[in-house]
Parts: sequence; structure tokens; C-alpha cells
Amino acid sequence: MLFLQKIIYKLPIKCLYIFKYMFMKTKLSVNINKVATIRNARGGNNPDVLKVAKDCELFGADGITVHPRPDERHIRRADVLALQAELRTEFNIEGYPSKEFLDLVLRVRPSQVTLVPDKPSQLTSDSGWDTVAEQEFLRDILNDLRSAGIRSSIFIDADARMAEFAAKAGADRVELYTGPYAHKYAANREEAIAPFYETACRVKQLGIGLNAGHDLSLENLGYFTDVIPWVDEVSIGHALICDALYLGLEKTIAEYQKCLIKR
Repeated sequence: MLFLQKIIYKLPIKCLYIFKYMFMKTKLSVNINKVATIRNARGGNNPDVLKVAKDCELFGADGITVHPRPDERHIRRADVLALQAELRTEFNIEGYPSKEFLDLVLRVRPSQVTLVPDKPSQLTSDSGWDTVAEQEFLRDILNDLRSAGIRSSIFIDADARMAEFAAKAGADRVELYTGPYAHKYAANREEAIAPFYETACRVKQLGIGLNAGHDLSLENLGYFTDVIPWVDEVSIGHALICDALYLGLEKTIAEYQKCLIKR
């Protein structure tokens, strides 16, 4: 499969629109951190994070994403262990590669680990790695993940050089931090996506996978994957859970999946 993927990434960009429609629909990974935040606000187990994750799978999600932080303010270590035992789709664990985090993911061995440069005090991921300055640090961690059979992804800004050095460090994929795209989308979507398209093209040339996430929504998701149809996976949490308050979880996931079908 990896061999076929590398061949596909080398095709002309126009051809990828056809492949997206026929074979390579972008996968939707639902980030359930916000569900855990609601649960933790009152204690107990309502809403049930494990049940919500399994329902997301039932309703059509291609994967589940969690970000266990050191203070366990939303997803807890116990949640990660429980999810790994029950999930049937891809499991993506995000986090800063502290010793505690790496011990957890090497124990759980999820489908994918996404490394983010967050400090413990940050509310959310709001910038990518400097893969040039952190090259040696990242390389050692990526080697450990590869040895454990875990696909790796490095969270980066829309910067071709950061993608190049992520690949050099040994990353299987990069995840583009799409916050700036989402913030500029309403004013000028062509201008907003330009640096992401440029970086995504470089990622394709490098022969590694491409993920995207942060502030993607029903408003801006379809355009992003129409312009960059070779995105392997998007991870969406905050907007999706907010939409589910009005539409319900099943309909919301269906609406997001519709955005990922070539129109």
C-alpha cells in the first residue's frame, strides 16, 4: 500500500482529483477532546467518552483523535487505554513528546501519533514545529515510533521548508496547522489557501502523507480538500462538536463526510 501511495503522490496534481473521487477520499478523524471537557466539568461519566467515540465510528467517522494533556483537563490516560481496546477505526493520539506521553503511546500503539509542540499551559495547538531547529530531537522520537510500528505525523505551519525537514527527520506524514486558513477564509479564500497549496505540493513531491487540522468547519472544509485533494486525513473536533449540538452527532458526521467528497 505504501508503494502504491508513493506512486500516486508523484502523479500530476490534476490527476489527483480523479484519484480522490475514485480511491483516495480524505478520511475524517473526529477529535473527541471537547466531549471529555464536558464530562470533566461535572465529574462522573456523562457524556460517556467511550460511547461517543464508538457512536462516531458507527455514524461514519474514519477515525478518532484524542490529545491527552499532562493535566488531563479533557482526555485522561485512562480514556486512551479504554479507547484502544474498543475502537475499530484508526486511532490518532496527539501530544507533545514528553517521556510520559511517549510511554503512553508506545504502550497503546495507536494507528498514528501526531507530535505537536504545545507547552502544557496552552489551551490548544496554535503553531507548528520548527523542524529545522528541532531536527535531532524529532528524529530520535520518530525512530522510536517507527520501531514500534506506529505511523508518525508532525504538526507544522504552512511552510514548505518545515515540511522538507519533517521528511528529513523521518516523519511519515505532516499535519498542516489550518488555523490561519480558517481565520482568513471568509475574507478571501483564494488568498487564505495559497500557502497551504504551496506547502501541500511540496509534501506531495517529498512522497510523504498529508494531514490537516485546526478550525476546519462545514464552511471551509470542502474548499480546502477540493483545492488540495490529496489530503489523507483531517482531524476535526471543536467545530464538529459545536455543530452536533444543533444537528445531532450522526447528521453532523454525515455533513462533514459530504464536504470530503469531490463536488
